[in-house]
Order: sequence, then structure tokens, then C-alpha cells
Amino acid sequence: MPVYGYEVVNSWPHDATAFTQGLVFKDNVLYESTGGNGSSSLRRIDLSTGRIEKKVDLPVRYFVEGITLLNGKIYQLTWRNRKGFIYDAASLQFLGAFIYHDEGWGLTDDGSSLIMSDGTNTLRFLDPRTFQVSRTISVYANGRPLMNLNELEHIKGEIYANVWQSDRIVRIDPESGKVLGWIDLTGLLPGKMQNRHAVLNGIAYDRAGDRIFVTGKLWPLLFEIRLKERRDHDEKR
Repeated sequence: MPVYGYEVVNSWPHDATAFTQGLVFKDNVLYESTGGNGSSSLRRIDLSTGRIEKKVDLPVRYFVEGITLLNGKIYQLTWRNRKGFIYDAASLQFLGAFIYHDEGWGLTDDGSSLIMSDGTNTLRFLDPRTFQVSRTISVYANGRPLMNLNELEHIKGEIYANVWQSDRIVRIDPESGKVLGWIDLTGLLPGKMQNRHAVLNGIAYDRAGDRIFVTGKLWPLLFEIRLKERRDHDEKR
């Protein structure tokens, strides 16, 4: 199973108070979802400066999670409220809400379905019109359920998922749930964050420029990385 290291191509400022839960890059615009009761938001951000161009704050009762952008709409999950929100991507105007079962963690799409994680090893595919589950996949590594699948991104026909509280991103086959490889981002952020919550979380893909962006909760930097295959097999993973 391939294990990839990384090369830092570029880095930019990132709001060190942002509890990053979701990250999307589309048409040269960076969108971020930040969590926390009383600090949850949806943001449009200038990549080069980290400046917040527009921000929507959520009521204190909501702890928001992942986002994705599909057909001009941004979909945003909440953690335990079992409720998601829909916004116009251009204006961030609120368009409506939807309901789902269990917790909401990460969110992405494959161009037709929303793909959602809930902290387990299960990924659910939802119809973006009815929000009904069309199918699920279960993710296993070395015969064991791979738990804590968090922030998601659909990249070149694969699902990339942050594994919560680790420095790893797993690459998943969206048809079978098979683990296709690992990305080890150990040491990406210079120095060591003292806050135990400041973990790697946030993957965005620039399809036009073929660029991968990553950051973490409360990180002061956002990185563009290039993957480098490090070794062919890693039995421990």
C-alpha cells in the first residue's frame, strides 16, 4: 500500500483562532467552515493574505463541521444538531436547511452526490435534492474498521479523509471503501502546537490548478503540498 510524504510548495497566513472543520477551493476562492459553540462560521477567504472577505456567524447552539460546494451551493454540516445548512456560494446568502441522522463530521461531493462522514468508518452518499442516503461504504485498514474519518475532499476519483487526532490523510476508493494509500504529514507545521485540539484538519483541492491545500484547527498557516511516494508498504497502517 503506497505511503506518501510531502513537499511544501507554498504557505499562506491562516487565522490561528479558526477551529477548522471544512475547507473548499473553487474558482480561485477559498471557503472555510469553523466550529465551536459561539464561534461557528462560514467564511470566504483571500488565499494569499488569509483575510476574511465575508463571514456568516452561526447561533451559539450550533457547532458546525464540514462543507462542500456543489452546483453553486455550499452545504454545511453541524456536529450533533443533525441539521445542515445551504448557502449561495457567490453571496453566502442562507438558502435553507436539511436534516440527517447521527453526527456530522466531514463533507465532500463527487459531482452528483454529497459524501458525509460521521466519525465512524462509514461514509454516506446523499442525494443533494432529497438528502436521502443512496448508499454507504465501510472503510477498513488491515481488516479493522478505520474510525475517526473526518474532513473529506474528492480528488481525482478518490476520497481523501483526515483521520482525526493524527497527522495522516487516508485515500479511499469511493466505490468499495478500500484504502488506496496514506499521506503522512508529520512535521508539516513548524514547531509544536501546545493546544491538544490543534490537529491536522482541512483538505481543499484546486481542480483547475491541480493543487492540494491542507491546514489544521487553530493553525497559523495553510499549506499547498505536493505528494511524494515515500515507500511501497507500511504494514503498521
